[in-house]
Amino acid sequence: MTFQLAERLSRISEPQTIKMAKLSRELKAQGIDIIDLSIGEPDFDTPVHIRDAAKKALDEGYTHYTPVAGYADLRAAVAQKFKRDNKLDYTAEQIVVSTGAKQSIANLVLSVVNPGDEVIIPTPYWVTYSELVRLCHGDIKFVACSVENNYKITPAQLEAAITPKTKLFMFSSPCNPSGSVYSKAELEGLAAVFQRHPQVYIMSDEIYEYINYSGPHESIAQFPAIKDQVIIINGLSKGFAMTGWRLGYTASALPLAKAFDKIQSQFTSATSSISQRAAVTALTGDLLTAQSMVEEFRKRRDFIAAGLAAIPGLKVNEPEGAFYMFPDISAFFGKSFEGETIENADDLCMFLLHKAHVSTVAGGAFGTPNCIRLSYATSMDKLGKGLERLGTWLGKLS
Repeated sequence: MTFQLAERLSRISEPQTIKMAKLSRELKAQGIDIIDLSIGEPDFDTPVHIRDAAKKALDEGYTHYTPVAGYADLRAAVAQKFKRDNKLDYTAEQIVVSTGAKQSIANLVLSVVNPGDEVIIPTPYWVTYSELVRLCHGDIKFVACSVENNYKITPAQLEAAITPKTKLFMFSSPCNPSGSVYSKAELEGLAAVFQRHPQVYIMSDEIYEYINYSGPHESIAQFPAIKDQVIIINGLSKGFAMTGWRLGYTASALPLAKAFDKIQSQFTSATSSISQRAAVTALTGDLLTAQSMVEEFRKRRDFIAAGLAAIPGLKVNEPEGAFYMFPDISAFFGKSFEGETIENADDLCMFLLHKAHVSTVAGGAFGTPNCIRLSYATSMDKLGKGLERLGTWLGKLS
């Protein structure tokens, strides 16, 4: 039989993050000791009080359908979280809860991007942004941001990229994969540009909000003149170690929230009732467990940043948030080991996987082909072994 598949499948590819994690699992199954630095997942378990809330919800019979946008008290809890943590005012009706932040982003792109609309994405960026735009037949305008500017777009670059066809701007702070964090002053500069272009929606991905080493989190939605242009993406996966619970949410102007609800109603309806009950407890409780995770991530960040900086050929910035390093590895292009030549970041990742047994992700997946991403969401012991292997095998390339 010849399988006739939809044309849209040819527009997207499997995320490199998932591909590398899959390859790592396959090699581990063969008995090979792989240090996996490819996965973007906290290595902590969900805090006990949140798990207990889920068990309680089961016992109380929360096992039925919920409203598409989420339980009313959960949406109210999200709105209160924005008031408490970000000094932002949203009503419960402006919140839409989804099956992970990835679905929240999909709801947004499907709701606002028409064929031919331009979407500005500064690089590096999270892999799914561009694929969702391609699914909607939008035109992507990538804006390259350099390690010298800590991978952040400037107001001048933004202004130069906007055209009458620009519909959406997509960015994250703290950023996956670079770990860069925009300051209030930097966001204010971008907001001044957006104020001159009220037709442009702004997707602010703040999923790593709590994993921030530079001070209090700053959201671009804090500037009143552009607040209605902003759609905040957030969730519980990173800050509360709840990746498997699949719960994300958006905060936006009410017409957009209604659009997201409409789109979601035809895809998944609501996310898990049990996850929602656990999320109420997570969002309304204190942030002590999140803060303790951040302190551990900070120690790991300092350790791996120093270790990578000591390896000749790597150009490293110090991330201010998230749990990734994003070194420039272009110094190794053209170098060889036993007849194997490194032409690009993909080659280097495969070399490191099969020789050093360290799993990383090529930067081309994030729009920055001269870099690789390493996650330090793993133990100090594994980070130490990984650094030792990286230093040894990179040193063999000549």
